Amino acid sequence: MINKRIYLDNAATTKVDDDILNEITKYFNIEYANPSSIYKESRTVQNAIDKARSSVAKLINANSDEIYFTSGGTESDNWAIQCVKNKNKKHIITSKIEHHAILNTCKYMQESGHNVTYLDVDKNGFINPQTLEENITKNTSIVSIMTANNEIGTIQPIKQLCEIAHKNGAYFHTDAVQAIGKLDIDVKDSNLDMMSISGHKIHGLKGIGALYIKKSTQLKNLIYGGSQESTKRAGTENVAAIVSLGLACEKLTANKDEQNYIRNLRDYFVNQVLSKIDDCILTGDKDKRLVNNASFCFANIDSKILIILLDKACICASVGSACTSGSIENSHVIKAIGVDDKYINGNIRFTFSKYNTKEEIDYTVSKLAEIVKKLRNN
Repeated sequence: MINKRIYLDNAATTKVDDDILNEITKYFNIEYANPSSIYKESRTVQNAIDKARSSVAKLINANSDEIYFTSGGTESDNWAIQCVKNKNKKHIITSKIEHHAILNTCKYMQESGHNVTYLDVDKNGFINPQTLEENITKNTSIVSIMTANNEIGTIQPIKQLCEIAHKNGAYFHTDAVQAIGKLDIDVKDSNLDMMSISGHKIHGLKGIGALYIKKSTQLKNLIYGGSQESTKRAGTENVAAIVSLGLACEKLTANKDEQNYIRNLRDYFVNQVLSKIDDCILTGDKDKRLVNNASFCFANIDSKILIILLDKACICASVGSACTSGSIENSHVIKAIGVDDKYINGNIRFTFSKYNTKEEIDYTVSKLAEIVKKLRNN
């Protein structure tokens, strides 16, 4: 018997890890010095920032001086798109299923005189590398394609897409906010120029992220002021949040088995839903998807009503992206993959973490089947 609320919206945000929470409290009232000063207390805090930077770098096989702390994934995406210096080239390429942090930044760049090409995807959400080949030009400054989609979980062929960008003289950026911790990412092997990371998706604090910037990448400063973040992103550091991101990355580096635990939960959930609920489709690719993602479309169901009824049953899930779930518009991702009309209003996303259990999954499947049946009979 479940006597608590069940949180299955871990793509929106995650619970702060208890160990991390206990560790960072001292940076509020004990080790609270400004790291830019030169006395002992400040050096202690600066060392904590340096350690966090090294931990982030180690997780993705980067150099420490290629990691720049930001306020989160949205800021990192904005920085990469808006500030790249590439010989005054005025063409940007992205996809139709990017997070709105990319899409709305590209919209702003269009208003500022840039041309933007939005690549189509197939029914599973994949970008065909040939489509990038056909659309890239000598005037393309940057290609920005997310590592994995936040709604349907599809993992893109990033290394291949990056090679195409470089072959044509363009930079390549990837939004890896959802992928960090669910995929093994090696920025050197993929030869990425820039990559966005967010802390609150991996059991760190909200309000902290990072942008990986390869040393050879020419990127204008984001914020002017002091010497923080090698003068590229000025402002007194959010030390507790930075440390939380570093510790989250340390835990991910040390606990690779966590991915398998979450994948097994997800696979069990998917199989149960598809076997017990008729007229239901799994969106995104069955195999090449994030280990924590299970996204469905139910025929002849209003997903917003479904979410409300799940909430009443003490289950937290979401309609696509948390950043747009308040909108009455259908998901731009679901539209882009060409879901049939009878399914398009019934999209719902469940995302899992290390804190979820099989007992929670069984309860959720039971309630989900009950609610869908009730809505279809009304």
